Amino acid sequence: MELNGTRTLVAGATGVLGGGIARSLQKEGARLVLAGRDGDRLSALARELGDVPTAGFEALDLERCAAVVDEAADHLGGLDLLVVAFGVAAFGPGEEAGDVIIEHLLTVNTMAPMAMVRRAVQRMDGSGTLAVISAILADVPTPGMAAYSASKAGLSAWLTALRGEQRRRGVTVFDIRPPHIETGLAGRALEGEAPPMKEGATRDELVGLVVDDIRDGRRELAFDLQKREWTGR
Repeated sequence: MELNGTRTLVAGATGVLGGGIARSLQKEGARLVLAGRDGDRLSALARELGDVPTAGFEALDLERCAAVVDEAADHLGGLDLLVVAFGVAAFGPGEEAGDVIIEHLLTVNTMAPMAMVRRAVQRMDGSGTLAVISAILADVPTPGMAAYSASKAGLSAWLTALRGEQRRRGVTVFDIRPPHIETGLAGRALEGEAPPMKEGATRDELVGLVVDDIRDGRRELAFDLQKREWTGR
């Protein structure tokens, strides 16, 4: 994908990863709309990047998730690239997770990205890229993170099936499954405390890989815990 001039929505732009990806894409010449939950941080990033347009959303509101995509596509005159870079965490034994926490995890981590991606497919002109950050938990479900792992695995499985459906249309579905990266997400968990986790990569490393892989039309980016190296295709 040629990034210069690419009509792009970055959802989760107020987060550490989303903000880094937005900055990197703008340097490549992408035309941006930024979407996020924190209005103050969203406005600050928009000013930093030259007063680019913004849209606020709450990931628990699935109708609003879809509407944000429409607003971005209307503003940009179409959509070539959607980046989804938001989520929530929760920790603790699987049998102790309450229904409210599980519903929250599945809505934000699974259903909200799905809502955005479904609408983005409708707004793409027969081609484009859907770049979605899930997590290494989709490949390595982890004790103490059962519901959290399930929310990420569900999203990744859905993206895999969607990729096969969209291949003939020319839409690239890019599933990004990074290891633990210190973004502060664990400290804002819905429930429980994160176990000790060794950082698998840095934010800047991941941002660089994501932008390069979007350009190269990659479909997957994952991390091999045993070899301590990135894998992709």
